Amino acid sequence: MNFLAPGRLLLLTALLVLTALYVVLQLRRGRYAVRFTNLALLEKVAPVRPGWRRHAPAAAFLLMLGLFVTGFARPTTDVRVPREQATIMVAVDVSTSMEATDIEPSRITAAKGAARAFVNSLPARFNVGLVAFSGSATVTVAPTTDRRAMLAGIDRLTLSPRTAIGEGVFTSLQAITDFGVQFGESAPPGRVVLLSDGTNTAGRSPVTAAERAAQTRVPVSTIAYGTAEGVIYQNGTPVAVPVDGPALERLAQETGGRFYEAATGDELRQVYEDIGSSVGYRTERREIWAWFIGAGLLFACAAAAGSLLWFSRIP
Repeated sequence: MNFLAPGRLLLLTALLVLTALYVVLQLRRGRYAVRFTNLALLEKVAPVRPGWRRHAPAAAFLLMLGLFVTGFARPTTDVRVPREQATIMVAVDVSTSMEATDIEPSRITAAKGAARAFVNSLPARFNVGLVAFSGSATVTVAPTTDRRAMLAGIDRLTLSPRTAIGEGVFTSLQAITDFGVQFGESAPPGRVVLLSDGTNTAGRSPVTAAERAAQTRVPVSTIAYGTAEGVIYQNGTPVAVPVDGPALERLAQETGGRFYEAATGDELRQVYEDIGSSVGYRTERREIWAWFIGAGLLFACAAAAGSLLWFSRIP
């Protein structure tokens, strides 16, 4: 918690002085009571002593003042609030290496499930599109708020040879640009979330794609999906399909995105949850003085109620 007017907290010193004065007066009052030596008569005059209740209204009153001073200093805190709008392109590698079963039941099946959960977790006003890339890249679903269309596009993903990571980025950027034309200068911010399990084998390089993304100021978050033990079979012959994490990491770093690694279906879902939190929300600093004023008023009421109930007067 921070304060926009921290100098006003110096008023708490006056509260400390008031507290000290109250304690001194209570001690003096105790010494005066000891001077009354006829204890038998004292029991008849005041058979029931208020005890701790005598101090409760004063304590509530002092807490009220402390809360009011804190609120007067304009306290602030960081609050996560949903973004109003954004355009997210989900680029999914659909090369044949995604049929590897090192992630059960297969890489592509687990990727589809995680992508569906990601789409459903985004704010309703977000525009989400889908790009599938293998030897080339195509926009399977243009940016839309229609979640059913997006989910249907994910279900339709099919595999084909080679991997064109750079083309996946270029196609995603073009889809964001084309969609933003209708908004002009007020186009919502865009971001690309790219999942791949292999090395670029076709089309433009990820380095060239990163330069283009940096120019358009669209962050590309990348997910290296799979394990080093991934294998597919071609004509009965095993072919290793390891993940090229370093290339995907460079792509994310050079565009201002974030790089993730996922070796299981559960990890991939967690990655998408983290991306959704960073994309779908922003942190704002907001004043919370009203919380302290409200709490102070509650203590003021408590002080008044206690004093009326026990001593028939308002402090």
